[in-house]
Amino acid sequence: MSLLQIAEPNQSAQPHQHRFGLGIDLGTTRSLVAVVRSGKAQVLEAGTSTDTLLPSVVYYPSSGSPLVGYEALAHLADDPKNTIISAKRFMGRSPADIKFSHPYELSGRKNDMPAFVTAQGEVSPVEVSARIIAALKQRAVSALPTDSIEGAVITVPAYFDEAQRQATKDAAQAAGINVLRLLNEPTAAAVAYGLDQSTKDKTKESYYLIYDLGGGTFDVSILKLNDGVFEVLATGGNSALGGDDIDRLMTNWLIKKVNIDPKDVSLHDKSILAQQAKSYKQALTAAEQVDIDVVINKQSYQGVLRRKDLLTIAEPVSHRTLSVCEQVLRDAKLSSTDLDEVILVGGSTRMPAIQQVVTEFFARKQLCRLDPDEVVALGAAQTAHQLVNGDSDNNLLLLDVTPLSLGLETMGGLVEVLIPRNTPIPVKKRQVFTTYQDGQTGMVIHVVQGERETVDNCRSLGRFELYGIPPMKAGFARIEVTFSIDANGQLTVSAQETTTKTESKIEIVPSYGLSDEQKEQLLIAGFKYAEEDKNARSLIETKVEAEREILALQSALNEFEALLTAEEQQALTEHIQALQTALITDDRTIIEAQQASLKPHSDAFAARIMDQSVKASMAGTSAQDW
Repeated sequence: MSLLQIAEPNQSAQPHQHRFGLGIDLGTTRSLVAVVRSGKAQVLEAGTSTDTLLPSVVYYPSSGSPLVGYEALAHLADDPKNTIISAKRFMGRSPADIKFSHPYELSGRKNDMPAFVTAQGEVSPVEVSARIIAALKQRAVSALPTDSIEGAVITVPAYFDEAQRQATKDAAQAAGINVLRLLNEPTAAAVAYGLDQSTKDKTKESYYLIYDLGGGTFDVSILKLNDGVFEVLATGGNSALGGDDIDRLMTNWLIKKVNIDPKDVSLHDKSILAQQAKSYKQALTAAEQVDIDVVINKQSYQGVLRRKDLLTIAEPVSHRTLSVCEQVLRDAKLSSTDLDEVILVGGSTRMPAIQQVVTEFFARKQLCRLDPDEVVALGAAQTAHQLVNGDSDNNLLLLDVTPLSLGLETMGGLVEVLIPRNTPIPVKKRQVFTTYQDGQTGMVIHVVQGERETVDNCRSLGRFELYGIPPMKAGFARIEVTFSIDANGQLTVSAQETTTKTESKIEIVPSYGLSDEQKEQLLIAGFKYAEEDKNARSLIETKVEAEREILALQSALNEFEALLTAEEQQALTEHIQALQTALITDDRTIIEAQQASLKPHSDAFAARIMDQSVKASMAGTSAQDW
């Protein structure tokens, strides 16, 4: 039974104050905001009930304030360089990562997120996104009671890396929004569909694939539901693939129909054509064919565009999305027949051409009863409502995953993985390491990301130092390293020396993220070079073990050489030198053979050291004491 808050007149300034959490879908082409009111998630409109989608566009005029949404979109054709669209594609990227076509002049250093050069100066993708979020916030402020907004859950593509997620948080904070959580878009869709309520047998494991194709990003995730817990088994995608690419393919198709090289068409004309292409694409959602009439470089073309033509035009995009689906199914160790449902999300999935290829690939009809443009925002709003009020009857637990393995560098340039890819988050993993040299008082912690065995073949995320380790023999110090990923995907790495509790840590916030090509290369290389990496790791581990043995023996000789005769000292030294020579060869067989030859001499030396230690500890002790 629900309880109502009741107050006498004039005894409470706000007797029925509610707290609201917003759900924000910051889309590549269109964005929207939703909230739960009267127990139901609903999208907030700007003016009319049909005005819910805000174009993710910001226009920077030579004078006056920047324009957002439809007002900005009106300037796309006549001033494309100052009308920023698809800013989400630039979030958390370096100039080298931006290989897709765009009309903008970019500035910035090689390893930094670039800025757009506009009539009002340089503007970062974060600033553009902040203006879009601020416009969404204003919708909520106008629709909800004053000071009732506690924060927002903002959705991101599941394949966004640390830098792209951090850039999204920075944009929200710049817009004055308290970020309650970043939520993966496929997971938000699962919440909106109430998939946890779709089966009566709560003990039965169910598998769902979320196919999310938006204007500029593509995500696919496989979720397992068991006993009210949603676990993301695998995720993949491309943060620079979507409906915008189909628009560009259609634009080039129209240009070729006039027998003109696309390189000979101005950016202004291409912008106009792209808008026409989008309108034709949208018209084919309801119609089997559409009449087209375009003018390119003063040459006109009239004709008919059919759905089957669009299917062929969009094939490069649809093929790439299905390749990702295949990989994600392999990662989850499932086949398409294991899936209970395939859910379509994102405005581009309205296209019959996309629905057809997905139906053929999975051999089943998709679940798409909710508006694909709104479903992500609705799920985010439900999650925000639960976080703010904590009184939901829905006991759904969400477990997202990290897309690539995380670890640190160990001796010899090897990678010690602490969090494997596709590990559910939030997660915290600890592992104890030790020192390599006698008297070592400091240690560098190098954090890396990737699927290879050596640091050189992975991506460096950051370094930090731990000082204050008590000087002691190599191998005696205990350094506990902790990797922690929160619900937003934020990685924090800390290291603590266990005796003195000396600690150091770092939050991994790189200046830009991995490109989709880099992510794909890291994953493919992990499989392709698995055997080669295994052999390389084995050689490095053998060399590191040999080097440690040499250091330990040299340290022991300095302290206990009196326990050996001159002949024994010479024999031990010669075998040590032979092992050092073997290390230069990089031949594991030779190194192991020399280790075996050294072993009888080192074991005998260790036994004498042990005997002396026992005699020293027993000195002056009588049998009666025992």
